[in-house]
Amino acid sequence: MIPLGLLEVGEVGVVQDITGGIGFISRISATGFTQNAEITMLRNWKRGPVLVFIRDTQMALGRGEAEKIIVRRKKI
Repeated sequence: MIPLGLLEVGEVGVVQDITGGIGFISRISATGFTQNAEITMLRNWKRGPVLVFIRDTQMALGRGEAEKIIVRRKKI
């Protein structure tokens, strides 16, 4: 399992865990980041925000936020 920020563009991950404070967990869960949700990495320049596709929505996350979301690489 790896932080979301380590997925490569086009790679698919499955949410396994979300770390951080209760405010962050509550907010990020409300936007669709829940356990077993599939995430596709759309843009990851290794600095700055990442752009992901989750539950039919494109979302931009700060690098720090992406590091708090733990995913498992999905085998295709």
